[in-house]
This record gives sequence, structure tokens and C-alpha cells, in this order.
Amino acid sequence: MPSFDEALQRAGEFGRFQRRAFLLLCLTGVPFAFLFVGVVFLGSRPERFWCRGPGAAALAERCGWSANVSALGCQDPLAAFPNRSAPLEPCRSGWRYAPAPATIVSQFDLVCVNAWLLDLTQAILNLGFLTGAFTLGYAADRYGRIVIYLISCFGVGVTGIVVAFAPNFTVFVVFRFLQGVFGKGTWITCYVIVTEIVGSKQRRIVGIVIQMFFTLGIMILPGIAYFIPNWQGIQLAITLPNFLFLLYYWVVPESPRWLVTQKKGEKALGVLRRIAKCNGKYLSPSYSEITVTDEEVSNPSFLDLVRTPQMRKCTLILMFAWFTSAVVYQGLVMRLGIIGGNLYIDFFISGVVELPGALLILLTIERFGRRLPFALSNVVAGVACLVTVFIPEGIPWLRTTVATLGRLGITMAFEIVYLVNSELYPTTLRNFGVSLCSGLCDFGGVVAPFLLFRLAAVWLELPLIIFGILASICGGLVMLLPETKGIVLPETVEDVEKLGSSIFPNACKCFQRKKTQVSSSHL
Repeated sequence: MPSFDEALQRAGEFGRFQRRAFLLLCLTGVPFAFLFVGVVFLGSRPERFWCRGPGAAALAERCGWSANVSALGCQDPLAAFPNRSAPLEPCRSGWRYAPAPATIVSQFDLVCVNAWLLDLTQAILNLGFLTGAFTLGYAADRYGRIVIYLISCFGVGVTGIVVAFAPNFTVFVVFRFLQGVFGKGTWITCYVIVTEIVGSKQRRIVGIVIQMFFTLGIMILPGIAYFIPNWQGIQLAITLPNFLFLLYYWVVPESPRWLVTQKKGEKALGVLRRIAKCNGKYLSPSYSEITVTDEEVSNPSFLDLVRTPQMRKCTLILMFAWFTSAVVYQGLVMRLGIIGGNLYIDFFISGVVELPGALLILLTIERFGRRLPFALSNVVAGVACLVTVFIPEGIPWLRTTVATLGRLGITMAFEIVYLVNSELYPTTLRNFGVSLCSGLCDFGGVVAPFLLFRLAAVWLELPLIIFGILASICGGLVMLLPETKGIVLPETVEDVEKLGSSIFPNACKCFQRKKTQVSSSHL
């Protein structure tokens, strides 16, 4: 009785069918990147603003005073005048902005005492990501990958339109949360489908390459924001492309691996034969029953991840690594919106910087292992953040160079953590462990905007110090993880314990791959 992987090998592990589906699904990463970092342009703060008080012009003329509008903002407009005794009151008549770009800041008056609400818009989006990872991730396991993918694409489109025309801030926040839920649904399901329709040897590469389409979205976003003058237009431009993915209903089939786990044998074999035909292969009629491994039917719990010493160590370090990657990455991206300079050019360059990251990962992880590049990328990011703080503003080229290294480092760390996470967990805990640990990524995204904007209000460089400390600590901690280069992936918790206790990681090649147990579920 052949296994699913054996049947897929006969049908073609990365033939024409997989390449086409891979390219189409990778495009999902572009609008997801728009959603992920779009707040930089949606929430751009006007250069000057002041309270629109009733009768202010007449009062100024009668009293014979005038104020420099550029010096107002949240400051006391009478602070420069002696003998003032009038108490300050909150701005009740709204704000005026000059120049007057239509952003969510000017739309909902997110300035001064309400400035923290801009942080909330990004935090609530990441809270939606976290919710979507668990709810739609579970739904994809139960109801199918492609079904949840299509529902998520439709949901992102509809909620994004509502966000663009939200009549008030409450509606804006509620539907931005929902857009985050569905947005995460599109990302995780497309990733799962891609990795499930290719062979095991190709999963590592496709998992890294798919991240490059996310980077492509970051590079495209400033162009969209440059040519569209208001935030509603930008919101629609980054939302509407999701409706195009609904056409995949006729192009991308359900994951045959998922169909196997649901005992839908005829449908699974139908998809495999379709793959084989497109790849120029032939699937023998003898493939009428395909086994399901315990990995695909087990129901692990959190206790399984922390019950033994080495599993507990790996889980806690990986959780911190996910959290740090999210905080530092999102923090550095959003920081571009508050440091001045040409936001569009700086943002585009920051996206270009990420492209070499994937290439460097592919070149280094097989030569030097996972642990060293993982640690160095975090340390480089941390040191770059700390060094940038002390570089004088009069040397902009040096600040830009160091900041670029930091962005490259944290991008590599972000991409490596998923690979290391999946290789350190045993077969029966792998999917659950990666999902749980990566949940700390979304939690980090909730914390990042508050950490950045509130600390930057105290001192612009203060967030960089926090980012530098977090990344540097993470770089040291990941060196405590076992090296997984050149070893057989662990299949049991006992294998992980042996892996973690080995002084020479490569010596772990000696433990033999155990024969995968097979459940009674079959086609």
C-alpha cells in the first residue's frame, strides 16, 4: 500500500502543474504585504496641524497677535506669551492640517491625545492576524485548504472596501481587525497548499521563495501610494486585487494530501492523476489506496511541546525568536514613516534590501548550517540598530548603510526561524508546534506599533535601542538550539532529546530514521 509521498513522486514532485500553481499562489504574498505594512502610507502624519477654534481669526485680529502655524501642533499656542492666565482645554472643534493629505490621521483626527489610536490601528490588524491564524488555520484543516483560501480572499476584499469607506473610527477599527483575520487566512492557506503539492525536497526552497513575493509587494507599495493622493484610494488599490484570486477556483485544486486525511480517496486520486497528466507522467491504476501517516491525524497539545527538557528549551527560544523577529521587522518598517526623508524612495530601497536575504539564506544554510546564520542575522540586526543611534545625522550615507544591514539581518532571521522551527520538532508535533510558536509573531506585531510610536515620542532613537537589545539577546539564545544541518528530521520526542544533548550536532546523523507508523486510515 503506497504512501501519499510515493504517489506524488510518481505523479511528479515539481513538474509543470506545481510550478504553475506555485506561481499563482505566490502572488497572494503581494497584497498581503500591502496589508501588512500599508499603515506607513495610510497613516502618514501631516507636517503641520492646529486646532480649529471657533472665532480664532477674529480673536487674533482684535488682540493683535498671530502664531506661527508650523510651531503649533500639540503645543500650547500661548506658551510664548507672558502673563497668560487662560487655562488650556481640549480641542473640541476639530483640527486643520497643512498641507492637507487625506490620511487616516487627518480623517479621524489621530493627533495629540488621540495619537495612540494610530498605534491601535496596526495593533488591531495584528490581533486579527493572530485570530485568523488559529480560527482559519483550524478551519482549513477541517473544511479544506482551497475553500478557506477562497473565502479568505473574498473576506479580505469585502472588509477592505468597508475600511475604505468607514464613516467613523470605530467601524474602521472593527473591519480592519476582520481584514487582518481574512488576510492571515489567505497567507497561511496559500503557503500550506504550496508546500503540500510539492515533494519534500522542494518544500524548503518554495518556502523561502514565496517570501520574495512578499518583498515584491513591499517594493510596489510606495509606487501605489505615490500616484494615489488619498488613503481611501490606496486602501482600495491594495484591497481589490484579492478578488482576482477567486478565479483560482477553476485553476488550483484542493490539496490532495488534505483529501487523503479526510478519507476522500476518489477526489484525492483524481487530483493526483490531474497532476500526473499535466506533468507528462502516468499514475498506475494500482494506486487505489494511499496510506495516511500519524503526522497527519495526530492531535497534539501544548504540554507535548514543554514536557521534556530539550523540547521545552527549543519551544521557549523559538517563541522568543518569532516575537523578536516580528517586533524588530515591523518596527523598522514603520519607523520609515517618522524619520523624515523621502518616504517613497526609502521604503522602496528597504524592500530591495530584502531580496538578497533569500539568496544569502540558500547559500549559507547548507554550507554553515542553520544555527550560525540564524544567530548572526539577529546579531547583525541588533548591532546595526544600536550603532545607528550613535551615528551623527550629518553622516546620512553611513546611517543609511548601517540601517540597511539591520533590515537585511532581521529579514533573514524572519525567514530562517520558520525553517529552524519546522526542523526541530518531531513529525507528530511539527505542524502544531510551528503554528503555536509563530503565533508569537502576531503578538509581536500587536506590541510593535505601541513600542515604536510611544517610545519615539520620548526620543526618536529610543525604539532602536530596544530593537537592538531584543535582536542581540535572540542571537545569543538561538546558539543554544541544536544544529539540524545534515541530519534526519526527528520523528519522536526522544529523537529531539538525543539531538539536543549531542555535543557534536553532525554526529546525530547516526540515529536511524524509524519507519513511519501508519494509521488505519486509507483510501
